[in-house]
Amino acid sequence: MSAVPYFQLKTQYNHWMNKRLYDLCQSLSDEERKRNLGAFFSSIHGTLNHILLADLLWLSRLGLPVECKATSLSDILYEDFHQLTVARQEIDALLTNYIDTLTDADMSQLIQYKRLQSDDVNELPLGLILTHLFNHQTHHRGQLTTLMTQIGIEVGVTDMISMPLAATLLAPKYG
Repeated sequence: MSAVPYFQLKTQYNHWMNKRLYDLCQSLSDEERKRNLGAFFSSIHGTLNHILLADLLWLSRLGLPVECKATSLSDILYEDFHQLTVARQEIDALLTNYIDTLTDADMSQLIQYKRLQSDDVNELPLGLILTHLFNHQTHHRGQLTTLMTQIGIEVGVTDMISMPLAATLLAPKYG
């Protein structure tokens, strides 16, 4: 399996899951979304913010036209849920478009970056960074689905193979 179709599938899954979760969260009050539920990033809203913040950090490190002024991984970028939703949609579209420009050869390109907490320069291949970016999203969306279940929201199946058209998307590329 080549890398680009794999990452294209991950962007489609990412978009599908983000839309589902944001749509479900829209039914919550601000108080419910922001209630401290003891999660790593406190609340549903805090977790959604963190996922977006990390995406912005990585995309800016890759040279995409985004800005992330965060000084901490727990910074709240958007207090307003509507603004957070719009930003999420924009970043999902940007990420999808970016992945569509890549070739398999691009995956070995070395990317230099600095962490928020250090001035040390790190270097990783693009393919590993993208793998981390999508894994990070999935990890925290798993936490998010737990938080949502705890407050009585039925999230449903989140498996990639349950994504609409998954079999159709996968068959031509991987079959």
